[in-house]
Amino acid sequence: MKITDQVAALAKPVVEARGLQLWDVEYVREGPEYFLRLYIDKEGGVDIDDCEAVSRAMDPILDEADPIEGSYRFEVCSAGLERTLKRPGDFQQFLGSPVTVKLYRPWGGLKELPAVLRGYEDGKVTVEMGKETITFEKSQVALVRLRVEF
Repeated sequence: MKITDQVAALAKPVVEARGLQLWDVEYVREGPEYFLRLYIDKEGGVDIDDCEAVSRAMDPILDEADPIEGSYRFEVCSAGLERTLKRPGDFQQFLGSPVTVKLYRPWGGLKELPAVLRGYEDGKVTVEMGKETITFEKSQVALVRLRVEF
């Protein structure tokens, strides 16, 4: 089982017991250091107290389960307003929302497209740009994230 899946299984009940949602778990190397990050969310947004409460509750659980060999930094963060959509449920939850689609290769001269999310099926992302509806294959899309409009 992947580290992120193990940590998600440990974290989910802790996060949900505090009225929060576990959005994502990330284990990444940045420079010489490794980071384990939990991204949490709740209606109305997450604050520093939410992050601290989850961090304090998870510390002894991670120490006991010891899912990662070696040292790492543990962080609990808000999923953020411009969060990346990864799972089918993420896409369903935000249908009709403004998004930025990042592509591997330019489309119409652009690699980042501001659009409105219209659909998601089997990895294919359908968006509306102006009056045009476009479906991108999974192999074309590097990532899709929410876009905040002011």
